[in-house]
Amino acid sequence: MFHLSSTVNFDDCMGNKAVVFKSSDPNFSVRTDGSIFAQAEGASLVKTKEATVAERKEKKEAFQAPPPVIMFSGVGWNTSKGLRRQKRDWVIPPINVAENSRGPFPQMLVSIRSDQDQDISIRYSITGVGADQPPNEVFNIEPVLGKMFVTKPLDREHRSSYHLRAHAVDMNGNKVENPIDLYIFVIDMNDNRPEFKNQVYNGSVDEGSKPGTYVMHLSAFDADDNTTANGMVRYRILSQTPHSPIPNMFTINSETGDIVTVAPGLDREKVSQYTIIVQATDMEGNLNFGLSNTATAIITVTDINDNPPMLTSRTFSGEVPENRVDVVVANLTVIDADQPHSPNWNAVYRIISGDPSGHFTIRTDPVSNDGMVTVVKAVDFEMNRAFMLTVVVSNQAHLASGIQSSLQSTAGVTISVQDVNEPPYFPTNPKHIRFEESVPAGTSLTTFSATDPDRLQMQQTIRYSKMNDPADWLSINRTNGQIVTTAILDRESVYVKNNIYEATFLATDNGSPAASGTGTLQIYLIDINDNPPVLIPRESQICEQMNKNVNGINITAADADTDSNAGPFVFELPTYPSSIRRNWTITRISGNYARLSLRYQVYLEPGMYEVPITVSDSGNPTLSNRSVIKVKVCPCDPNGDCTTVGAVAAAGLGTGAIISILICIIILLSMVLLFVVWIKRREKERHTKQLLIDPEDDVRDNILKYDEEGGGEEDQDYDLSQLQQPDSLEHIINKPPGVRRVDERPVIAESQYPIRPVVPHPGDIGDFIHEGLRAADNDPTAPPYDSLLVFDYEGSGSTTGSVSSLNSSSTGEQDYDYLNDWGPRFKKLADMYGGGEED
Repeated sequence: MFHLSSTVNFDDCMGNKAVVFKSSDPNFSVRTDGSIFAQAEGASLVKTKEATVAERKEKKEAFQAPPPVIMFSGVGWNTSKGLRRQKRDWVIPPINVAENSRGPFPQMLVSIRSDQDQDISIRYSITGVGADQPPNEVFNIEPVLGKMFVTKPLDREHRSSYHLRAHAVDMNGNKVENPIDLYIFVIDMNDNRPEFKNQVYNGSVDEGSKPGTYVMHLSAFDADDNTTANGMVRYRILSQTPHSPIPNMFTINSETGDIVTVAPGLDREKVSQYTIIVQATDMEGNLNFGLSNTATAIITVTDINDNPPMLTSRTFSGEVPENRVDVVVANLTVIDADQPHSPNWNAVYRIISGDPSGHFTIRTDPVSNDGMVTVVKAVDFEMNRAFMLTVVVSNQAHLASGIQSSLQSTAGVTISVQDVNEPPYFPTNPKHIRFEESVPAGTSLTTFSATDPDRLQMQQTIRYSKMNDPADWLSINRTNGQIVTTAILDRESVYVKNNIYEATFLATDNGSPAASGTGTLQIYLIDINDNPPVLIPRESQICEQMNKNVNGINITAADADTDSNAGPFVFELPTYPSSIRRNWTITRISGNYARLSLRYQVYLEPGMYEVPITVSDSGNPTLSNRSVIKVKVCPCDPNGDCTTVGAVAAAGLGTGAIISILICIIILLSMVLLFVVWIKRREKERHTKQLLIDPEDDVRDNILKYDEEGGGEEDQDYDLSQLQQPDSLEHIINKPPGVRRVDERPVIAESQYPIRPVVPHPGDIGDFIHEGLRAADNDPTAPPYDSLLVFDYEGSGSTTGSVSSLNSSSTGEQDYDYLNDWGPRFKKLADMYGGGEED
């Protein structure tokens, strides 16, 4: 143990003050800044249990002892030598305060006083962070005594130091001393555990790795001072799961936290993952004094290709029908202990022998890793009845160093070929032959025969038929395939393309099921001179005088035959009639062209002339054709073009014919105009004609028809006002003449009888009926259309009483004489029911 004491010395010429600290332990000394260092070799600060108890007791006594006094550096006046300013300064060491102190609070730290407090009253204060700045009131000072206190426990991890300034003023607030700086350092205590950033860390290492291989890194942070043992963290491994092959497969660097392998034997196929518990402890790993924390490291053993694929059998077999492709004929199964669906597991199959023509390939099933032997080129039973393949399997990734391939990576595959009924085929397809056109029907052209490939196990018969013969020129013998013409072959036919006529034939065997093949016959038709030339053009025009048409008409010919049987052409005018050669002449331009023109000084009347011309080709034998060209002779303008009058005249129409045509056109236009006017007028009359019934005057709309039955009429609420007579009949009387309603009384202005009176407002339907009855009786000229209407309403309890004015009864005697008083319209009823006696 050692104690520190402080004294103030005035040891310089300027009178500067200095605080000197002394140690009671000879093994240690104290610098002027208050720091402690070992004086003797081998001195140690490690405390035993007894020393710790004694130190705590002495610390308690030290805290109870008076704290050191800090004096202001003052400004004095030397009176012996006159007024002269004298400066006095001292070095104030930092004030160290342990964090997390338990108090009691406030706890005194230091006493500050001025040497002028003997003369005047001084007031002390402190400023800075922790005093009058946030966080406020961590430190305070007694204004009179100058004692500075800490008011609460300090946390070095929150703030490690404070810088305050002490002030001394008189009672009036005048500065007595210059401010002094106070530095307060918070002494670190081991109050924070190391903290891992993650609770679980993930790492990986290849299987088969050598000892010392880096795996992963872990790190923990301690908030305490890392320059002291409080913040120095050390790592160690607490446990490893599983313990295979040994419990300590990994180790960790205690200072850096790097995990490396320490033993061989990592095998993913046995242990794919390790779980390691790592502990971090501060105080440089001292388990007695340090604080600890743990984290989990999960180490995944990654796969390497240390297991070659092995086929489950040394031999495989399959079968395939001939002439089939994209068919899986065998399935190869393989096992691989490496990680599934990785390049170390994915199988690659190769055929190393037995298939020189490349009929097969092996595709890998992405799910099961099996090899599917697939036909990519059709096989022929007649060529190969079986295939013996040698197959080797490997991985996409190369085997790891030092790993050898397994003998089970190679197997044999036997593929049997099944015979099927193959269709016949034409050895030469298409078949080309050459023949002259126009050969007669029945000419044998060639024999187009097919071959049946099933020559080993099946003996079959082939039959031939025609499949496509566009011009229907050919026939084929059903048994031997001989081709014979049935019509004359024509090279100029539309079915011939580039001198070639093409037909398709079918060859069918008698197998089960029957199979057929097709063959194409192409006939190259050699041209013969069988088409005479045709004159071109067939119509033209020419000026009536030679001097106005020097060039004449250029003529040529068209020949359907080939060039050797076509041009050059010979154009000639016939000798009969003689007028042809007298008026016209032909001049040769080239082998295929000539010029037709009028002879010099020959004048022809305007009109249409037919000029016969004989055209001959150059074929062997030569063919000729007499054609007629229609030439229009017409007057021409200075440019050599036919005038309009000339064109009409040349067409053979005189002035009278032209006038007649114009008159006909005018008459036709007049008829069309009259027809349009008549249509418009009829349309206008249709719009002005009145309708048969005016909806506004239809009083029948006031009568409702009831078609439903049931419920009776007494329980229905009817509006009888709908049956009342309209207020006025002026709209009927003033209606213009025309078609009227059948139940409306005609308005006859010249009638000698008075118009029936109109009741302005009939009270009920009964009055309306009586009024209509009287009007009908007094109007003998009225047609059989009166104002009486048929009413379907037969309910009881009406406010108007009974609708019938006859008061008839089904029982007792009934007097019908009153019918005679109803007028001539009821005379028939009166004769039937009243007045007369029975015979």
